[in-house]
Order: sequence, then structure tokens, then C-alpha cells
Amino acid sequence: MSSVKDISLAPSGAHKIDWVKKNCPLLRSLEEDFKKDRPFEGVRIALSIHLEAKTAYLCKVLAAGGAEMYITGSNPLSTQDDVAAALAKEGLNVYAWHGCTDEEYDANIREVLSHDCQIIIDDGGDLVHMLHTQMRDKIPFVIGGCEETTTGIIRLIAMEKHGDLTFPMVLVNDADCKHLFDNRYGTGQSVFDGINRTTNLIVAGKNVVVAGYGWCGKGVSMRAKGLGARVIVTEIDPIKAIEAVMDGFDVMPMREAAAIGDFFITVTGCAGVIGEEDFKVMKNGAILCNAGHFDVEIDMKRLREVALDTIDQRKNITGYQISSDQWIYVLAEGRLVNLAAGDGHPAEIMDMSFAIQALSAKYLVEHAEELSEHLIPVPREIDLEVAARKLKFLGKSIDVLTPEQEAYLNSSCIDPAE
Repeated sequence: MSSVKDISLAPSGAHKIDWVKKNCPLLRSLEEDFKKDRPFEGVRIALSIHLEAKTAYLCKVLAAGGAEMYITGSNPLSTQDDVAAALAKEGLNVYAWHGCTDEEYDANIREVLSHDCQIIIDDGGDLVHMLHTQMRDKIPFVIGGCEETTTGIIRLIAMEKHGDLTFPMVLVNDADCKHLFDNRYGTGQSVFDGINRTTNLIVAGKNVVVAGYGWCGKGVSMRAKGLGARVIVTEIDPIKAIEAVMDGFDVMPMREAAAIGDFFITVTGCAGVIGEEDFKVMKNGAILCNAGHFDVEIDMKRLREVALDTIDQRKNITGYQISSDQWIYVLAEGRLVNLAAGDGHPAEIMDMSFAIQALSAKYLVEHAEELSEHLIPVPREIDLEVAARKLKFLGKSIDVLTPEQEAYLNSSCIDPAE
């Protein structure tokens, strides 16, 4: 049983999913493995990830392994209705539609969790949060879960610190084959895909302010530089700030950057990164967008309160009048610009991230009786397996240590003369 906007859109969604499949060799190989081994036979999986074609293919791969899938989106504006319809048409349980209200969004999460799911696959932590705050009676059914993104891991760490987390969660975002590629190359490209298709403006020659220099911020800064922008980074971590300087970028507080930026991109995972005092000093025509999971990095509530007037300038562009001669523009309502105003990360990048997801879920099922800790790093063997498979599909090979080299590296008494 599903609840989607229009089931007749399924053929369009199926074509999108098929395109992803053709460009995700890692997931294709896992799908074949899962069909044979059926690692999720009899397992109910609750999944909340941005519901577009790449996520849909992950759902199909898990279903090929025997999983009974219960699916919703992780953002009201990132669900693609034709993709949701395609999954529902194939018999997967989908509860999501584009533009749902906050109340509908919560209801869809509640519906997914009502089916006594054993594995939780989360993006941002909304499934885990609702389980622990409103649906604790469903916790005994849970073996464990996997968290996709930095913001979700921040929430999990806070829950664990306060003694609130009650089941194991694999920190998928922290895997090398996730954050080194997805967060850096995926975010870097998809953010500017969203910006460019929405604004139709040039980036070259502009001042691009990037808030946050984690892996996502590194990727966004690198792509902005490649497009010809002058890049300014704002940070709270002195080590990351030095790294940004040595990577060739300027660094300053947001209050200083606010006065000179043309584009502003937030990627911090924190709230209130750009606020009222920043709005007041921005250039007329400044463009703001967010690439963090939640719509809190730009203080949209305060912006709406102080604006003298608003205008829907273009699709996914809202103008806010700050003074008689100053307008600033926000993309996609301050939500994830690469998904709310674009198609998200490239398929080849998500091939790696979702392979980590699928194998981490399999790990939870296989080791259900052994897991005691709550925050679990992705096992190194999963990271290496994904990397080895990806390298093979890229048509590349690497050296292998000889037995003598292994013995040398493992010796406790290394003699350079030998």
C-alpha cells in the first residue's frame, strides 16, 4: 500500500531509475549478488532519503535481496513524484510526494515506522528521532540502522552523549568511500548544478562565500574556483581555516564576507549561520542558498519577518526586500539547493555511497546478535570492498604487496640495511 501524488507518472520515473542503473555498476553488481544470496529475506527496512532516482535504485537493490521496503523522502521539496510512483507501481511501499506540508511529512515518517521495521536507513536523522520521541513502542523491533549524512551523525552523537540512543547506528557518512567522494565531489558538482539551472547567472568573476570547510565545503569551494569565482571561506575551526588559506582561499568572519559576497552557500550543519545583521549589509542582488541538510543555516524565519516585501522572481528563487534599494534572493526556500532545485549528486558518486549503505545494512543483519555499541564505524572491509569494486569498474588496477613487503611492514624491528 502506497501514498503518492500520481501513480500515472510511473513510466517517467521508471526511465529515470533505468538511467541511474545503467550508470551505477557497483549497485548493479550488488543487486546480482543479493538476488542470489537474499541477505534481507524476511527483513523490513524503513528508509528516509531524498526520494529521487538514485535512492529509488538503492531501494530496488535492497528489495532484490529480499527486503520489504517502506520508503519516504527526507525533505519535502526533494521528492520526485514520478520516481515515487515508479517504486509504488513495482509494489514497494512508498509514502512521499513533492511539496508535502510539515504535518504530512511527519505523517509519512510515522507511517513508514508503523510497520515494525528492523533496519533503519536514515538521512538527517528524522526516522531515528521520531522513534525515540513519539514511537518508542517500535524500538524493540529495530536491529540497527545506517545514517547517510553529516547532520544526522551530529544528531546521533548528541543522542548518544545524553544516553538517549537505544540501538546501533552505522555511521555511513564517515566511511572513506562516502565522505571523500560524495561529500566533496558530489556536493561540489550538484550544488552548482542547482545554482546554475535556477539562476542562469555566471559564476566567473563573482565573490562566492562558502560557510563551512568540511568535506562538503571543500568540494563547493573547489568547484567555485574552477568556475572562475573568487572564493571566501567562513569557519569556526582554526585548523580548517588554515587549510582553506593554504588551498588558496580567503578566510574571514561571515559579518565581513556578507558585505562583499555575490553568492552565499552554507554547508555547516549548524543553525543561524547567516542572520539578520548579515542580511542588512549584503549587496543589492546577493544570492543565498543552503547545501546543509536542514533549512536552518540561513535564518529564514527572521528574513521573512524583516523583509519589507517579497517576490517569486523565478522558479525556486524568492526575492526579499531589505530596504528601498536592497533586494536579496534565496534559492529553494533555504532548503538543500542541490536537491530542492536540482537532481542531487551524480549517479556515479551515489553508486559508491549507496553501495556502502547496502553493505552496512547487510552487516547489521548478519551481526545482529553481536552488536553492543551504539555508534558503529563502517567496517574497514566494507570500505575496501566498495573501493576495489569501483576501481575495477573504472578500468584501473593497483599494485599488491609481495609477501616480503608485508613481512617488512609488519616487522617490529625494521632494519633499513636489510
